[in-house]
Amino acid sequence: MNRFKTSKFKNTSPRIPKRDGWIGDIRAVSLTSIGNHIKSSCSLVAFNTEQAGTLGLASLQPGQDGKWAVSQLPCHADLVTDFDFSPFDDALLATCSADETVKVWRVREPGQDAPSAADVTLCPGQGRVEAVLFHPCADGVLAIGTVRTATVWDTSRQEPLAVLEQHGDQLHSLTWKLDGSLLATSCKDKKLRVFDPRAQLTPVQSAVGLQSNKDSHVIWIGDSDNILTTGFNQVREREVKVWDARKLGSSLGSVCLDTSSGALIPLFDPDTGLLVLSGQGDSVIHCFEVTSSQPFLAPVSQCLTEAATKGIALVPKLAVDVTSCEVMRVLQLTDSFIVPVSYHVPRKSGQDFHGDLYPDTRGQSAAVSAQEWWGGENRQVPKVSLHPAKRPIKSSASSAPSNQPAKKVLPIVKSKEEDPLGRSSSSSSLTSPSSSGSLAPSPSTGSGPSSGFASSPSQRSLQNILGPSSKFRHAQGSVLHRNTHITNLKGLNLTTPGECDGLCVNRERMAVPLAIAGGQIAVFELSQPGRLPDTAFPTIQNTVAVADFSWDPFNACRLAVAGEDAKIRVWLVPKGGLKETIMEPQCVLQGHTEKIYSVKFHPLASGILASSSYDLSVRIWDLDARKEVKRLKGHQDQIFSLAWSPDGRLLATVCKDGKVRIYDPRKSTEPSQEGPGPEGARGARVVWVCGGKYLLVSGFDSQSERQLYLYSVGSLCSGPVATASTDVSPSTLIPFYDEDTSTAILTGKGDTRVYVYEILPESPYFLECSSFNSSDPHKGFAFLPKTECDVRDVEFARALRLSKTSIEPVAFRVPRVKKEFFQDDVFPETAVWWESALSASSWLSGSDGQHRKISLRPKDMTPVSEAPKEPPVRKYLPSSVYLEEKTDEQKKEELLSAMVAKLGNREDPLPQESYQGVDDEEWDD
Repeated sequence: MNRFKTSKFKNTSPRIPKRDGWIGDIRAVSLTSIGNHIKSSCSLVAFNTEQAGTLGLASLQPGQDGKWAVSQLPCHADLVTDFDFSPFDDALLATCSADETVKVWRVREPGQDAPSAADVTLCPGQGRVEAVLFHPCADGVLAIGTVRTATVWDTSRQEPLAVLEQHGDQLHSLTWKLDGSLLATSCKDKKLRVFDPRAQLTPVQSAVGLQSNKDSHVIWIGDSDNILTTGFNQVREREVKVWDARKLGSSLGSVCLDTSSGALIPLFDPDTGLLVLSGQGDSVIHCFEVTSSQPFLAPVSQCLTEAATKGIALVPKLAVDVTSCEVMRVLQLTDSFIVPVSYHVPRKSGQDFHGDLYPDTRGQSAAVSAQEWWGGENRQVPKVSLHPAKRPIKSSASSAPSNQPAKKVLPIVKSKEEDPLGRSSSSSSLTSPSSSGSLAPSPSTGSGPSSGFASSPSQRSLQNILGPSSKFRHAQGSVLHRNTHITNLKGLNLTTPGECDGLCVNRERMAVPLAIAGGQIAVFELSQPGRLPDTAFPTIQNTVAVADFSWDPFNACRLAVAGEDAKIRVWLVPKGGLKETIMEPQCVLQGHTEKIYSVKFHPLASGILASSSYDLSVRIWDLDARKEVKRLKGHQDQIFSLAWSPDGRLLATVCKDGKVRIYDPRKSTEPSQEGPGPEGARGARVVWVCGGKYLLVSGFDSQSERQLYLYSVGSLCSGPVATASTDVSPSTLIPFYDEDTSTAILTGKGDTRVYVYEILPESPYFLECSSFNSSDPHKGFAFLPKTECDVRDVEFARALRLSKTSIEPVAFRVPRVKKEFFQDDVFPETAVWWESALSASSWLSGSDGQHRKISLRPKDMTPVSEAPKEPPVRKYLPSSVYLEEKTDEQKKEELLSAMVAKLGNREDPLPQESYQGVDDEEWDD
């Protein structure tokens, strides 16, 4: 998440009304079931009572006398273990019990006669029933959890649709995905399971995720592919974990709260992204905000309650008071009361409707019937507006016949507005994981008298509070002196393709395409800066427009140029630079059938070149043999970028078809791995980072915001392990990665800002550093070898910035105090990449190699790690000097001395005594 973006719900504060606003006259009791023990619809509240087999019913709103009517519903012959209101009918209640039955009731307002019998009675026949949950989209579909089995029932036909594979132990909880496509369960055997009931009876994902066999809960985080579990870790701490439902092997992150014994009950509001947690016996209700990127779970507030919690429930969004900026309401069940806890955003209430706080929410009209859903239909529940002027007048339940409570009808408002987390309402498969990151409680606290986030002892250190920091966080980018610039550039080609960097450099020279007929390329020597003459200078005549170009890393005079005519021309520049225009290339490589996107030399083997083209192929060439040696397949659309791995074994590509692929060219022409790429189709770049263990991809999300994606090479199919947002801009960020410092420097053509990140192989993965800003947009940005950096000035990277009329060197430095020492923590040994490690034939035959390394330390500099330790120097006198008690005599002496100093010494002669007087003889005159 961009650090400059703040959540509108971060200051949400809980409010508990006075006792006359509580629902009283109830008798709740702690039960041995794992359910929530209280549920709410838009008009009714159901809760467990002290009488086994009986539920209590209360109206959500008070009557005309300001009091709540409470009644009882005898519904089972044994303990009621769980119950749930239908999302499409406020009066339809499903209950389950230890008597091994499930019943569906049409309940009535408190004060009216209770129904004498259930409308539907189901007997799953698998023992005690532990959980029951209505489908979020289909009318009449019910998920039932027995001791070890989860089943899906059609209540209208009173028959099971699917009996899922038996669990290894007692089933704890189950949850539907918001679009109704998947069902997740948690179990005493510590496993998490994800089912697609319409596709197969066995889990599509299953893994041991929980660390304890104590009670646990699982909920789906809205329409995303993430699920959230609450349970206990091995040291009996209550723990909240977030998982990717498509890869349950390891959690995305976790937060430990405390060591209380009650299992945490999670409640999630998909409209605001707010999560509420509390457990039996707790006197505090935690509130977090769930985000779509790091830190995933941000603490908002803690609400201290007067009585211990027996259960909690979330009031449907259609029942909140939008005029008072109430965004969520939670009902706390205690021994004698039901306490409403309202969560408000501090806004001026009672005047305007705050549409940014209340996106259109799910209505009460079922999207599909049970049979339509079972037949494969995947429609979403229509959304309705929460604006008071757009909401219908509710029909009073009391005006309906006593045996048939009236059902509210709300208008359907078709809205394309996404929820606050930017999640799509479309059903997603189990092959495209969302961005992930670590869970870390935020140091921010909620506002209000009853809110506040208490840090655990493990969070008290500064490292845990502020998070890890980078040694490059204060990196400074600066343009070098003007005498190092190349100026008076004219006729530059400023419209190079998005796959081209705009200029290409090596240790000796740079190449820049010109906007002159014939695809001419200018070559400038780095050793000859200054103002270019107004007259024409020699160039390379490529004959066709330049699509991309690249210098041979092992031959500073060889330049490979990809043209729009599907040919690659290899040019040789004379040592010392161009003295005359070159017309004939060293060789021409032909094989592609359409325009070429990009060309990349192999990092270890001499004479190996990779190219990608509009013909959807990647081809590998042997320049010595002047022929194509490999052709890679598998792309379905334009190939945005390709990159060799540091060891030269693998090749990565990112494609417009939304895929990131890894090839092992010497073993297969098909990709060895494939994973989901950026959502946006405007462009992307890929580079290997962290020693070849990760891929860094820069691209766009669905909202055209520039994003960075970090993929683990070992699990590419699982999607990115972390993402970072930058800004909104049409140009693709061009990444440069320095293996020695693990820093990524990124900018785009037409940008004025250069981003700097330190990339870590573990959470939080991205550490943002200070950025560099130029005075005018740059048309290209390319980096020089590490050996060109001034290590005496702690310069860890140097780039060339191409503007409309000049080429300027830009140095990136780390501010250090002891610059007289060699900063060996910034400059480890670097690879001698300008020397090839093996020949093209050796690499093609299967051989591998690696570069030797050298030290960048000048001979006359001592490493800072070996610098002598200097004793600390006291800058100020010790406090005892200032706090020392003085005697009265000492005080008098100091006062007298000060007065004398002002008056002067009495023994000193007066000034007039030094004047010359008049002789006596002169008076006679």
